[in-house]
Amino acid sequence: MRLGVAAALVDGTLLPGDVAIDDGVVTALGVGAGGGHGIAAPGFVDLQVNGFAGVDFQVADGDAYLRAGEALLATGVTAFQPTFITAPEVDLATALRAMPVEGCGPRIIGAHLEGPFLSPRRLGAHDAAGCRAPDLALLRRLLDAGPVTEMTLAPELHGAFELIDELVARGVTVSCGHSDATAAEAHLAFDRGARTVTHLFNAMRPSAPRDPGIAMAALARNDVTVQVIVDGHHLAGETVLVAWQAARGRFALVSDAVGAAGMEDGRYALGGAEVTAQGGVVRRADGTLAGSAVPMIEAVRHLHALGAKLEEALTAASAVPARIAGRQDLGRLAVGAPADVVVLDDRLDVQRTLVAGGEHVAR
Repeated sequence: MRLGVAAALVDGTLLPGDVAIDDGVVTALGVGAGGGHGIAAPGFVDLQVNGFAGVDFQVADGDAYLRAGEALLATGVTAFQPTFITAPEVDLATALRAMPVEGCGPRIIGAHLEGPFLSPRRLGAHDAAGCRAPDLALLRRLLDAGPVTEMTLAPELHGAFELIDELVARGVTVSCGHSDATAAEAHLAFDRGARTVTHLFNAMRPSAPRDPGIAMAALARNDVTVQVIVDGHHLAGETVLVAWQAARGRFALVSDAVGAAGMEDGRYALGGAEVTAQGGVVRRADGTLAGSAVPMIEAVRHLHALGAKLEEALTAASAVPARIAGRQDLGRLAVGAPADVVVLDDRLDVQRTLVAGGEHVAR
């Protein structure tokens, strides 16, 4: 089958011509010339999805995952990490066991545990009662409860390096976040094996001229990839552009979506706690930002509107996050690669999404 597109994003460049797919994989690129409409891009890979379409993954069952998965496909997401925020061990273990590892429309890469080893000074929307000091035995029990592919932790906490060593040894991506780390403490964690940061600038030690903190430390290193929420609310446009210009090629879009994403304003849940969405902004009762309502395609549009080339904005939503997850099979269009594709029109509206060649047509 052919997609009928005018061009495809291949290795960061728009290649004129159509895309051919057979038996779930890409078989040819740059096929023919003229007559096609729109562009084919690698399906989006979202590393931080707390929920979607009214669903809170932390308390979701199989049917809820399927509802959220259908809505994620409509926004171009073909692979994602259900994200579980700080909670008691029994609740995290239950959420991990309930996660459908076979997927729910989009592929499920594995779980992103955002906590419970976070700084009490930088909790954001996390519940202080669920936070824990670094505990290797607890970490091992959580990793044994279900497939975890990423963990966010505060590297400055006493005992955090022991956790980093365990996570690296098990092939779990270590992300620094919800952290009051100084630049020096951050560099020690990066040297130890942490390779990314969770929602850059948000829930992090503020940067100052002689105290750059973890955010500036991450931007200063070519071996650290930054994950950024670009929803028009978490960061000012100038802040996004500074990060983009410092970290082009290692800048990954994440949605940090909660159940409010894809829904109208109202009350939703994050980690079982009530949050309110109004005007596209999600907050706890105390006014703290609590995830976002932005789908990945909207984050792409925001980044592109700020001045990023379309090809680079799409790559930030696909190949870069796939690299963080260590999944070379995702986030790319190449002959022999899985046919995980999003087809966009000239307005960057999602027209079709395919996972292994299976198609979802946007309504």
